[in-house]
Amino acid sequence: MEKRSGLQRGVGVALWRQIADGIRHGIATGLADANGRLPPESRLAERFGVNRHTVRAAISALAHEGVLQSEQGRGTYVRRQKRLVYPIGERTRFSAGLHDQARETRSEMMSAMIEPAREPIASALGLEAGARSIRIESLGTADGVPVSRATSWFDAERFPGIADIYATTGSITEALAACGVADYRRASTGIEARHADEVDRQELRLAPGAIVIVTRALNADLSGTPIQYSVTRFPADRVELVVGTGRAAV
Repeated sequence: MEKRSGLQRGVGVALWRQIADGIRHGIATGLADANGRLPPESRLAERFGVNRHTVRAAISALAHEGVLQSEQGRGTYVRRQKRLVYPIGERTRFSAGLHDQARETRSEMMSAMIEPAREPIASALGLEAGARSIRIESLGTADGVPVSRATSWFDAERFPGIADIYATTGSITEALAACGVADYRRASTGIEARHADEVDRQELRLAPGAIVIVTRALNADLSGTPIQYSVTRFPADRVELVVGTGRAAV
């Protein structure tokens, strides 16, 4: 096996994490055989120029993330799981977007607080900088697996009770309806990709080095008035975003 370690020592990134990224890249470029089986730990150690213990730590992290699975006496295999397709369009709704791909979807409020609206949140919601906004942290799951982590902001003067309603209903759409917004549309969506930070890794059950797709979205009522600005992180290994109607900026 050709040795292509590409590892950087002394740069503050653990070797096992770099190897996990290398294995992740290798999976996409033919590292596994036709059955999805990875080379033995000894060959991976040779490939990356490290000891087997370091390779084992990388494999363990990827197994925790759901990328790999180890089978006693058979080896380590790529977990062949189909990514969920999450549509982004004029009427993007979490449960509706995944309803035919999972037996159960759930959106749960993790926390809520009132805070001064900072840029770009204030501009997006049409508020004065420093105006009171409600910030809601939420986690979306499909069949018990975390698939999204969202931070949303709302005008605290217009939607004073939205956090309590959302905590009860588990639905932003129902919470907005209870606050007088019967329908709303996606005004804009920006999409980027980055490595998951520590909070996202914990909440989404990801290994260090995992990639998340980040959307920055603005929803507006039917009169065009902004009502919700949100930043949502999706695990790239579990979710594929498909942009349909409406405006999207990548």
